[in-house]
Formats: sequence, C-alpha cells, structure tokens
Amino acid sequence: MDRRAFIKATAVSALATQLVPATSIAAADKRSMVPKRLQAGDKVAAIAPASAIFDPVELEIAKESFEALGLQVVPGKHVLDRHGYLAGKDEDRAADINAAFADPSIKGIIALRGGWGCNRVLPYLDFDTIGKNPKVLLGYSDITALLNSMYKETGLVSFHGPVGLSYWGDFQADQLRRVVFEGEQTMMQNYPQEEGALAMRSNRARTVKSGKARGILVGGNLTVLTSMIGSPYVPDMRGKILLLEDVGETIYRIDRYMSTLQMAGILDQVAGVVFGHCTKCEPQKGYGGFTLMEVMEHYLRPLNVPSYYGAQFGHIKDNHILPVGIEAEMDADAGTLRLLEPAVV
Repeated sequence: MDRRAFIKATAVSALATQLVPATSIAAADKRSMVPKRLQAGDKVAAIAPASAIFDPVELEIAKESFEALGLQVVPGKHVLDRHGYLAGKDEDRAADINAAFADPSIKGIIALRGGWGCNRVLPYLDFDTIGKNPKVLLGYSDITALLNSMYKETGLVSFHGPVGLSYWGDFQADQLRRVVFEGEQTMMQNYPQEEGALAMRSNRARTVKSGKARGILVGGNLTVLTSMIGSPYVPDMRGKILLLEDVGETIYRIDRYMSTLQMAGILDQVAGVVFGHCTKCEPQKGYGGFTLMEVMEHYLRPLNVPSYYGAQFGHIKDNHILPVGIEAEMDADAGTLRLLEPAVV
C-alpha cells in the first residue's frame, strides 16, 4: 500500500475525539483508557527505550516508513544516545517517554526497537502524566514492560505490534490502518504461506486445550514478562487472556519461564492463553530434550482453560497488532483471537 492510498483509506477515520473507557474490565483493574486514534498528518514520537540503535540509517528507514503512512516523525532527544548496550542512561530514556506523553502536539509514540532496558526505566516513568495524556504506544519484545506497566498503573490501552525498525510492508501497514487508525475489531487467524498446497504446512496454529474464552488481553514477550514477576508493574491476571511469544531461547529456558509463571500463580488465574511464535527457539543438543509443544502441554493443559500455540504474532515478518487492555474472544480450536471492542476512539 503506497502513502497516497494509505492516507485515503484512513481519511474516513478522523472522527471521534472524546476519550471513552473500554467496557467489561475486571473490578480489580483500573478502567482501561482508550487513546485517540491516529490520523494522517499526526506527529508521532520515535523513542528508543531499550537497546541502542547502532546505525543512524536505521532511524532514517523507520522515519521514512512512517512518513509513507502519512505520519510526521519526531525523534526523541536521546534516541541515538549510547550507554553501553542501552540507548542512553535510564533517566534519559525515561525522559523521552515522559516528554512524548506530556507534549500535546505528539499524538502517538513508536518504540524503535526492543532488546533490553525497558525494565530499568519503569521507576523513572511519570505515570501520573501518562494517565492524564493517553496516547497510542506501539512496540513489542522488550516493550512488553512498558505496555503492561502502563496498563497496570494507568489503565492505558497500548499496542503489542511491530517496532519502528521492523519490516513495514503491506501487511503491517494494513494492520496499523485497521487497528490504530480505524479502530476496527479485527480477528487474528493464521494464513497459509504456500500457494497451491492442499494442507497448511507452515504457520500452523496448534490447539493445546480446546474451548473458547473471553477476557482482557495482557502479556507479550515471555522472557520480559517473567523478569517483571515480583514487581509492582505486573497487571492483575485474573480472568485475562494471556499473550505470550519469544525469540532466540532454547526450549529448556522456555520451560523455566513457564515454570516461573506457574509458581507465581499467574497461570492459575488466566481465562486463556494464546502463545504466538517462538522464533529460533531450538531444543538443546543431546539426549532427552522436549519439544516446544510438549512444554506447552505440560503447563497449559492442566489449567483447564482454552489455549493454543503458533498464533501469528511475535518475532515474525507479518506480526499482528494486538491491543493490551482490550477485551477479546479466543477460540483455541479454530486458532482465532477476535477483538470485542475498538482499541482507539
């Protein structure tokens, strides 16, 4: 989709401007605060809250991608800073986030990359200002820490989806338009990648425990979510649909992280689990390894709630955008996840 076609497709979405709370929120949560939808011409802040951006060309590519989507990109003050492997000191990375939420001219915030570092900025975030100025926040992987902490502390609905340095093609542009510009209640379902095949050979979703469930979406990257256990920034998991995905982890580590969620009591509280792609998650060499599906079955089947693995989100090219803090319905047998309310107003 080119820039002109994208702008034309989103022009009709430049309506509602009043913030409204999402419905069906558990009593223990703050009411979800839905941000205003993005519109062509809006200014969005590009921030680097985690790992460093080593090549300024990457920032240029991200900027050009979002300009092609009709947005004006304003890089954060510290976006090209370097502090070890981080994109600047913790206080400075947090300052870019706080400044973006405080600036009334900024309508959305795009995390340029994940990696590691978001946990370190959480103590420096101005949640009071964030809660008073709800805006679209987009990212995944290490950005999981921001998405879930902001939902926990303020009720802000944010978006688990591609970062600025992700591959932005037709699929991602269409996702952004439908979910963030138009507020469409989309349905995530895997599609076949091989033309002419009589059966889906790759990109398959696999049922772990049959059934359907409704609940508020929370979660994201398994490693990052696990690293937050014991902190005050983890959302109330009662009755939620837990989203999980990961990359570059051996299966025994996935086993370890799932065990942590189990021992922390999180798995016993959720209404359902949707595990996306575990990209480059290989079994350790040697005798007696488990498959990833065996690990999923060990932890998820005894829960007696619907769950499935291989959903089309995570560290993959065509990564669905899923709003944290919005109610959805999952069908573990069909391998679908459908939003039940708009994520923007």
